[in-house]
Amino acid sequence: MIPDFCIKDKVIVVTGGAGAICGTMCRTFGEAGAKVAVLDLRQDFAQKIADEITAKGGQAIGVACNVLEKDSIETAAEIVMQQWDRVDVLINGAGGNKPQATTNSQVSFFDLPADAIQWVFNLNCLGAMLPSQVFGKIMAKTGEGCILNISSMNAFRPLTRIPAYSAAKAGINNFTQWLAVDMAKNVSPKIRVNAIAPGFFIGNQNRDLLIDKETGELTERGKSIINLTPMNRFGEFEELMGATLFLISPASEFITGVVIPVDGGFSSFSGV
Repeated sequence: MIPDFCIKDKVIVVTGGAGAICGTMCRTFGEAGAKVAVLDLRQDFAQKIADEITAKGGQAIGVACNVLEKDSIETAAEIVMQQWDRVDVLINGAGGNKPQATTNSQVSFFDLPADAIQWVFNLNCLGAMLPSQVFGKIMAKTGEGCILNISSMNAFRPLTRIPAYSAAKAGINNFTQWLAVDMAKNVSPKIRVNAIAPGFFIGNQNRDLLIDKETGELTERGKSIINLTPMNRFGEFEELMGATLFLISPASEFITGVVIPVDGGFSSFSGV
């Protein structure tokens, strides 16, 4: 039997939907015939992605949502339910780092402020847990659904300078496994929870760390990453879609609790 990768007519909710990675996901879902709820902190950013999808004949709505406020998530969920009356997939894509939680030549680990560290943990961990509560509860009523978290290479091999982000993404891996077991054993075995762990893709958040603004050449950090990536390049956002579509489609219906690296081999290479 040929595996079923079809997501046509599925209602897919994407937090952080206006970001580089999740914006690409939303557009791809729309092209594949899914109904896409683009959730983002700024409604105008979310609506812009939704408009791009509908302009190509897809179905999408842009919804304001603060993933750190449960009331905001519940309001967003009500809008989605009013539009389509169900939720099939949740992508927990909201996340990121903060400059104040990053070490550099002037700021050591000992100098990082607690509020900046807490902000990173909240955005990446709480920002996945709260939407999973709200939209997972909707899935529980139908007894089926899929939650996909966005992890990171930092979860497997913590990078220098970003201790809070690395630790938070490690927490996402653990939460993915925990929630997969809890859903399967206590709610429904047809509600699956998985994650992808992107390797190195250049976006607005990391561009200055990897590419020198003045010369356009790779920074020393960028060179180190390429040297440790067997495929010898950064990824393209579209290259995350194969694993994503696999994990949210019926093709992976017996897979739950896994984290799939999409990293050009980075996580497999010791450098020797």
